[in-house]
Amino acid sequence: MAAAQQYRAETASFMDWFTQRNPGEPEFIQAVREVAEVVVPYMVDHPKKGYREAKILERMTEPDRVFIFRVPWMDDRGVFQVNRGYRVQMNNSIGPYKGGLRFHPTVNLSVLKFLAFEQIFKNSLTTLPLGGGKGGADFDPKGKSDAEVMRFCQSFMTELCKHIGAVTDVPAGDIGVGAREIGYLFGQYKRIRGNFTGVLTGKSLTYGGSLIRPEATGYGNVYFSREMIEHVDRGLDGAVCSVSGSGNVAQYTVEKLNELGAKVVTVSDSSGFVHDPEGIDSEKLAFIMALKNERRGRIKEYAEHFKCQFFEGQKPWGVACDYAYPSATQNELDLSDARSLLDNGCKGVFEGANMPCTHDAVAFFHENNVMYAPGKASNAGGVATSGLEMSQNKLGLSWTREEVDGKLTGIMRNIHQQCVKHGTLDGKRVDYVKGANIAGFEKVAQAMMSQGLV
Repeated sequence: MAAAQQYRAETASFMDWFTQRNPGEPEFIQAVREVAEVVVPYMVDHPKKGYREAKILERMTEPDRVFIFRVPWMDDRGVFQVNRGYRVQMNNSIGPYKGGLRFHPTVNLSVLKFLAFEQIFKNSLTTLPLGGGKGGADFDPKGKSDAEVMRFCQSFMTELCKHIGAVTDVPAGDIGVGAREIGYLFGQYKRIRGNFTGVLTGKSLTYGGSLIRPEATGYGNVYFSREMIEHVDRGLDGAVCSVSGSGNVAQYTVEKLNELGAKVVTVSDSSGFVHDPEGIDSEKLAFIMALKNERRGRIKEYAEHFKCQFFEGQKPWGVACDYAYPSATQNELDLSDARSLLDNGCKGVFEGANMPCTHDAVAFFHENNVMYAPGKASNAGGVATSGLEMSQNKLGLSWTREEVDGKLTGIMRNIHQQCVKHGTLDGKRVDYVKGANIAGFEKVAQAMMSQGLV
């Protein structure tokens, strides 16, 4: 009891300090709280490591630097437009900053600091030499022409190129930044710098990209969920699964679940979700990919085409399923959604997006023995394969699809093993939040201690 009281008191003290230091940044505070609730007790229990005296967590939650810049561009009507661009370089103790660029109207400093902080742990878990960073802009590529997106990307990179490099900071894609945007960004960097280098990942195969990179986040989440499910003597074959989102992560989550014998019955977008009780097979998935990647349409068209039900303005968490894969955006699954999932027989939730479950929802899953995989572990496949793309660029080689997929499978299995090592409670019960946070923290903390007060 005394130890538990000390844990709570020290965690509360840290969070009071941190919240006062970062007012008005709820997403960042939420992400740090999840880590602090695990890491502060760990530091208390291991005083000889010296992490508290060295203020490792305080230093880890303060970005190395933050760049905020104006992004002026011209739309197709000849009208001047201005957006705000960001790059958060959070921690490079174990390697160059690595993390995606997000183009979305909701982008702000709190969102990017939360994502960059999560990236520290996620990258550490991959065992690859990658630090944590994140960036983006409050630009919305939806409804923009290719020419408008190109002009914006060129303006954005004109400023960003001053702060990134192949051994300094290597951005990738994220929400709103796909193959099209990466191509325009890479072209402008090359034009300004005058060299051809692996400064971005997620590139097309024609100029240094890696096989499996587009699929990696979705595939990796399914590989991780398979490890978790098999750890408790179950399997994915025949399981009914609910997936949110219909973008890159959701698409390849559906594809891999199908390959492993599961049946996916939902996908969604910001307008609502579709429920297809017969399952979203490969033919239906091809329709979704064409709809979202080429025509940039709404998921309601799927329901109209395949004669199934569309639920406008709703989320898919009220549908009966064995496993749920939230793959859209942060905080999309709240406490009421968590209760609905449990009531409808859900046995596990595996995050494909970054922090899609609220703090209350995660606590509910733990209280009710619902398997829960935090995104920093389960969706690390994307950055892991970005790291593999960086390796291929440095070597001047292109690995086969089988080679990259094999490495990805091995990385996700290794992350699961790290979580089990640090998060096993009793018998086969594993707290994956605890396991992922301690494993990710320990590697970075040791590197920071070794490198001195920098």
